[in-house]
Amino acid sequence: MIRLFYGGDRVAARKMIDRLLGDDYEVIEAESIERADMDSIFFGTSIFGDTRKILIKDLSENKSCWEVVLDYIKTPHNIIIWNTTLDARTTVYKSLKAAKVEMREFKAAENPDKFIAFEAIQAAMRGDAKTALMKCKKMELKEEPYMVIGAFASEAYKTFATSRKAREAVRILAKADMDMKSAAVEPWSIAKIALVKIANL
Repeated sequence: MIRLFYGGDRVAARKMIDRLLGDDYEVIEAESIERADMDSIFFGTSIFGDTRKILIKDLSENKSCWEVVLDYIKTPHNIIIWNTTLDARTTVYKSLKAAKVEMREFKAAENPDKFIAFEAIQAAMRGDAKTALMKCKKMELKEEPYMVIGAFASEAYKTFATSRKAREAVRILAKADMDMKSAAVEPWSIAKIALVKIANL
């Protein structure tokens, strides 16, 4: 099967790629291949005869290969094509969409609302978990949790740097950031748990 990923949020895209392909997969830079290589990539077998797991980067930048990608949608392999950009006006895009190829956009995250982030971490620092969670819920509607955790840590450090509680808060937030990158728990749940832990310090 072929999946098509695109967009500027490389961290989120990479995380999803690793989740779908696992730890051991082939990586192919599209600039290094030619039209003649497409058959062996999409239909060639490994020396073990197994289904291959392949990541192809920026195939849309290789015009001769990109224009024939529709010929390979019945590949037996697990392939993700990861393009930095994708023009929805092109014939290739429209053909892939019509063929129901799975497409996912990973938009580059914008900087979170620092004022609300400050209010949330400030509430947690004074022990008001209810207000902190309410502010967090407001951000949940429009912000990326990975960016928000960073904003929490920045505000905690800048505003309360001289206190022991602030140092503990930054430690909790650093762990939350790591958990978001590796744990199966929903990221916003991790952020909320971190706020409650800080409120209970």
